[in-house]
Amino acid sequence: MNQYHFKRSFYEDPTLSDQLFNLLETSFPGISRAAETGRMLGAAWEDASTPFIHFYNDIAVTHVGVLEIPMQIMGQTVTVGGIHGVCTHPEFRRRGYYREVMTEVLDYCASRYGTLILTTSQPEFYQPFGFRVVKEHIFSTKSDLTGLINGFRLVNTSDPHDLKLLHRLLETREPVSNIVGVLHEKAVFFVNEGTKPLHYAEDLDLIVSMKIKNTQLMLFDVVGTRICNLTAILERIPQRIEEVITYFSCDHLGGDFQAFSHVFEGDSLLMVRGLFAAEEKQFMLPRSARC
Repeated sequence: MNQYHFKRSFYEDPTLSDQLFNLLETSFPGISRAAETGRMLGAAWEDASTPFIHFYNDIAVTHVGVLEIPMQIMGQTVTVGGIHGVCTHPEFRRRGYYREVMTEVLDYCASRYGTLILTTSQPEFYQPFGFRVVKEHIFSTKSDLTGLINGFRLVNTSDPHDLKLLHRLLETREPVSNIVGVLHEKAVFFVNEGTKPLHYAEDLDLIVSMKIKNTQLMLFDVVGTRICNLTAILERIPQRIEEVITYFSCDHLGGDFQAFSHVFEGDSLLMVRGLFAAEEKQFMLPRSARC
């Protein structure tokens, strides 16, 4: 028997998904479209997330979601609880609903996860519940290499062959870092990266989430069964790259990187509750895993 008052099931209530996304759109405009992308790519929000929802007269007014993120932290494989989609309808704020739901969520998570994570621009909402801000870093190195071949092509997620390729590499990926890396997670990856360009190097059997601005290469994630070094990536980009910035720990890439304290997108702070072995290390939670 379900002991939780706010815990819901998408499968027992076919209307729940629509009710939830009507609420989420009040705080995260466009989230419904991102979630639909995830469904189309084969990793539905409803399959990954456990929703805790406060209803008022049959209207969803507060939500806190819980999902599982398999990670490698300081070389150890752990399953982390991800807190996400936290919102209260603007017309129902300051009534204590969020506190009630979050209290129940933390009780639910207590016996399941030794570590909870979330990302937010409003840390004051979570500090009363034992979450703390953990400093993150980007990593920068200079380059004087100009690739001689165009070794990457865009991944076409509408092509069944490319979609199968993406699923295979996500399922078998080596963590992008031994300090903080993600294992075989799909749902958050597809929501965050599904509408962004992904690039595939066939000879490396590697998918890279990256952006090039003038002569600066920004790397957001590298997905493969084996992570190659930075030189192998640069050799396959047919233009001059003078600086490389990685938004994840670069311990697999080699090279002479320097770490700089950084807040992702200017306001996305990482918060942690419980054990976190990498807390004093220099790292960043990849964009593809931020929830």
